[in-house]
Amino acid sequence: MASGNNPVFDTATTLGKILAFLGVSAICGVLVAGLMVPAAAVTGSAANGSVQFFDSLPSELTVEPPGQVTKVLAADGSQIATLFAENRTKVPLDQMSPYIKDGIVAIEDYRFYDHGGVDTTGILRALAANLRGSKQGASTLTQQYVNNVINENLVAEGKDDEVLLNGLNKGVGDKLREMKLAIALEKKYSKDQILEGYLNIVFFNANAYGIQAASQYFFSVNAKDLTLPQAALLAGLVNSPSVYDPIAHPDNAKKRRDLVLDAMLEHGKINQKQHDDAVATPVQTKVNPPKQGCQYAPTAQYFCDYVIHQVLNDPAFGADEKERLAKVVRGGLTIKTTLDPRLQAPAQEQVDATAGDNQLKWAASLVTVQPGTGKIVAMAQNSRMLEGQGSGFVTSYNVNVDRNDPSGNPLGGAGGMQPGSTMKPVTLTAWLNEGKSTNAIVNAAQRRYPKSFPWKTTCEPVVGWYDDTVQGSTDLQNDEPNWYRPMSVREGIYQSINTATFASAAALNDFCDIQRAADALGMHDGEGGGKKLDLHILGNLLGGMNVAPLTMANAFATFAANGTYCTPISITEVTDVQGKKIGGQAPTCQQNAIKPDVAKAATNVLQDVLTKGSGYNIKDAAGNTIKLPYPDAAKTGTNNFNNQTWVVGYTKGLATASFFGEALKDPYSAAYGRDIKINGRFYKSVDGAFIAGPQWAYYMQKAAPLYEHGDFDAPPQNLITGGSSTPSASVPPQQNQQQSQQQQQNQSQQQQQPQPAPPVAPAPQPVAPSGNGKGKGNG
Repeated sequence: MASGNNPVFDTATTLGKILAFLGVSAICGVLVAGLMVPAAAVTGSAANGSVQFFDSLPSELTVEPPGQVTKVLAADGSQIATLFAENRTKVPLDQMSPYIKDGIVAIEDYRFYDHGGVDTTGILRALAANLRGSKQGASTLTQQYVNNVINENLVAEGKDDEVLLNGLNKGVGDKLREMKLAIALEKKYSKDQILEGYLNIVFFNANAYGIQAASQYFFSVNAKDLTLPQAALLAGLVNSPSVYDPIAHPDNAKKRRDLVLDAMLEHGKINQKQHDDAVATPVQTKVNPPKQGCQYAPTAQYFCDYVIHQVLNDPAFGADEKERLAKVVRGGLTIKTTLDPRLQAPAQEQVDATAGDNQLKWAASLVTVQPGTGKIVAMAQNSRMLEGQGSGFVTSYNVNVDRNDPSGNPLGGAGGMQPGSTMKPVTLTAWLNEGKSTNAIVNAAQRRYPKSFPWKTTCEPVVGWYDDTVQGSTDLQNDEPNWYRPMSVREGIYQSINTATFASAAALNDFCDIQRAADALGMHDGEGGGKKLDLHILGNLLGGMNVAPLTMANAFATFAANGTYCTPISITEVTDVQGKKIGGQAPTCQQNAIKPDVAKAATNVLQDVLTKGSGYNIKDAAGNTIKLPYPDAAKTGTNNFNNQTWVVGYTKGLATASFFGEALKDPYSAAYGRDIKINGRFYKSVDGAFIAGPQWAYYMQKAAPLYEHGDFDAPPQNLITGGSSTPSASVPPQQNQQQSQQQQQNQSQQQQQPQPAPPVAPAPQPVAPSGNGKGKGNG
């Protein structure tokens, strides 16, 4: 800086003047000895020592790019958020107002274009002024730039305590090093390059490093648009950012600004009228404080946080998390993501509207994946990260994602929720993969699966049982009493019948095919860390474990993509401050993760969910079924306590998991979703179709037409009408006919009643919970 107060070294005192004279004389003596006297001609130990000392100083300055703002962008290039340790955006000299260039030179170093980095004339002039009692610095702009670069490098290395400040902790050696480096810098760079570097690095305010950030912070304009009074104020500010702060000390700021204007007039940079008009202009700021971090993102806060967690977990960005964090907050990265703002906006609007007045902190969330690519194109939930940001509750947890990545590194997720009957398509997949048809009949009348049940398994033994003859257990239950009968596998799925799912599992050639199907669909525990779902536990067939919505959406995207599984991705490209690509996630897909015909047949069944099954209860406030005008497929799901509810569904181009419920506590200790009012409406019991369902449908009505939304591919006929399996227990044909009539009657009644009867929660099992699949109508 050109000048500054120093409580230790005050040139206003006689002693200070003497010390100033001696100090500057010593510097000049060493400088002259080092620069002007050939070492071979030097005589005398003092001069020789000065030369040796000067020669030992470094002459090369590593000019690393100063810390800059990292930007997180949506797929269309729009900005989601910024992150930084120092709010700085580099701009070229021709993108700066000429007034700031002229102003900073006029007030800080008017001989800038004449000297070679060190201005000996200026040093002597400053010495004379200081002896007269007038404070004046002698550092050139080049020296100031050198000092800023050195300090910036120290900060980047985490050595903040070694930062050198003019007049405070600099000794003669420090000043000499600065001078020698300034001279070397002038030989390497042009004057304009040095001025550009200085204006991009210099400190204006804790919220503004460099001229672009300062222009935005104090005046809400770009550096190229600074007016003369604005530029003069900022040129004066660098001398003492706290003393001349126009917000805290506008009078001081005006005096300093007018001094800059006087200097500009004196050195011919402005004329008298420009000077007088600028001096007459009051100090007026339009403060635009930077809001850095995902918590200040106007939309997609939690998606942004998920993206940053992935960067911090990726070795491509540094050897450890500390190095990666430094790259994020100082590296000026551009992180381009997969998020589609056209989908994110309606997703956020919908989740906010779903819960409404949310005193019990019910979570509403939507996450959408593009089939065939794995791109996460929308991710929303009704909470916020900071107080005062909206009507939703405050939490840092991302409802939609795993708690940890596969390596055990944190992702910021809540750890998943119980998916209930949205897990039933996994058993359907195993069924179809064995070549069995959707119209095959299974015995959904069977409710007892004792310890001794002869499950056919080639891998791990099946764990758990349903047997009311055993204390603490119960027979398997459906949600309603009239569905214990033989039925097709198709009907068991679209009506979401627990006993039909178990009958299908019992009739498999290998129970282990269920686990294989789940693995192929990418399903895993919401805790992450590589933890698989254990589908050898009977209750888990009905959704008894925790799974994240992103996992569910991506699994159903595999059906939509005719069996192609893609790992979910959120980052398409990461570039450094020079624009060089240094990271990103390319689509990683596995064709035939499940057989294409199996995926087509599963989709064919899941379409029935929305036309005549549990999805028929996706209704608006008037009781009308909400339908998409495009081919769609879905599955509803509800846990035993009715406090975690789902619809996971898809069109050909988008797969979306819709969740509503209690997401942040142990569901076994949370309030039941029964006899409860949500968003002004009373629910005898909350079901997947009732709240998560409309949320999914309303959102998909807006989202689906933006992506492929044509007909699904037809499945092969043998997987629809092929041979049937043998029921585990025979049922007389007459009884079948009577129960079919009862089914039609019940379905008719269901369509007239938008809210089903209260569910009957199965009792916990001694070995494994019963799972959380609901029965008929609740999914």
